[in-house]
Amino acid sequence: MGSGKLELGIIFVTQTGVGILGNSFLFCLYTFSLVTGHKLRPTDLILNQLVLANSMVLFSKGIPQTMVAFGSQYFLDDAACKLIFYYYRVSTGVSFSTICLLNGYQVIKLNPSICRWMELKIRSPKFIGFCCFLCWILHLSINSFIPVIVNGPSNSKNLSVKTNGYCSWNGVLRFNILYTVIYFSLDFMSLGFLVWASSSMISTLLRHKQQVQHIRNNSRAPRMSHEARATRTIFVLVSSFVTFYSIYAILTVWMTVVANPGQWKVNSTVLLSSCFPALSPFVLMVKDTRVSQNLNILGILHMINILGFDQMCAV
Repeated sequence: MGSGKLELGIIFVTQTGVGILGNSFLFCLYTFSLVTGHKLRPTDLILNQLVLANSMVLFSKGIPQTMVAFGSQYFLDDAACKLIFYYYRVSTGVSFSTICLLNGYQVIKLNPSICRWMELKIRSPKFIGFCCFLCWILHLSINSFIPVIVNGPSNSKNLSVKTNGYCSWNGVLRFNILYTVIYFSLDFMSLGFLVWASSSMISTLLRHKQQVQHIRNNSRAPRMSHEARATRTIFVLVSSFVTFYSIYAILTVWMTVVANPGQWKVNSTVLLSSCFPALSPFVLMVKDTRVSQNLNILGILHMINILGFDQMCAV
């Protein structure tokens, strides 16, 4: 194995492992809040779905590509390739739709005048749960054709057969371009919605800041409200998602048009597509006060265990 492949494999292992750990921690935290109702927030169900979808993306894309980077070949058969690809497409789509749902929820919460009847709907956990359910149904249906076009690994020299190192798919150039345009058209419309919603949230916060400017105490600035903190968190998530996804989409379209894109372009695309799922949980951890509180509790329990062990040893 060359040093380049080894370094690439280490990068994939680090990105995938760290991302899965971060998403798994938040999944446990949000699930605990949803089940017990302890410190439950309205967005916990949406965020729980987001970290679940991100974990699925990392499992279905990061792990196979890591094995390819370390030199493994033909480790998936035809059925496994179809399942892994379908799994990846669905989880990527659900992650995208969940970001849109989270952004839409926050913009309506900040500015109810945009849609009065929707402002009443989003107060219901059942309605939020129904929207999350629709995200899964939508992408399970849209990607139902994936098992038809994806096949097991192939070493064919035919230029119409494309491969990512562990799976392959057939396709004439014009049909590949048509599929790419159809697939990404919905995503680009969603990106437009994200940009509009983020701009609306920023303008709403700026107007609110100007309205309360006259009541500020010169000696001490007021603490940031929960809604402002939540909006900033969502804005950071959306900005990073739009950046990574835009570059990923451009590279994907390029690889569709080019007959033989090369393994380094495939690796670069996978690395970019996994950046948001791997990094987003840590953005949420930094902004969520419950995470720091739980970490402090774990630290205290750990210290108690150490002190108790030391006392037993002394006796």
